Amino acid sequence: MVVRVVRLGTPRVEGEGTRVGTVRRPPRGVPKSLFAAQDWYDVWFPVLAPSVETMKLGQQADTPAAWAAFARKYRTEMSKPEASHSLSLLAALSQHSNYSVGCYCESEAHCHRSVLRELLIENGAKVAPKRGPAC
Repeated sequence: MVVRVVRLGTPRVEGEGTRVGTVRRPPRGVPKSLFAAQDWYDVWFPVLAPSVETMKLGQQADTPAAWAAFARKYRTEMSKPEASHSLSLLAALSQHSNYSVGCYCESEAHCHRSVLRELLIENGAKVAPKRGPAC
């Protein structure tokens, strides 16, 4: 059993399980009834998304120092009780079932999901290796 970190809206892999959207907002222009059918997500879980302020910080990060500042701020948000408990829950679930978490960003390297991957691992989750550059 494993958790995959994916780009939402990409084709699912066999055995991926439930897809969890760790994003602040649903996909634009897509009816809610099509979220799962179009491979966005099955369940929306914004508690693991960065705040709007932090998300903007990450989007504007154009240097390693700026990215590190984003990562620190996002980690601080994820240390709050609701997010921390959610990370523990997802880590425990990865021991017994397949599922995925994700965001819309094209590159995981410049997306909160790269930090989320680390947080899940730090919480004991079984995390699948990256699939490639667009993961």
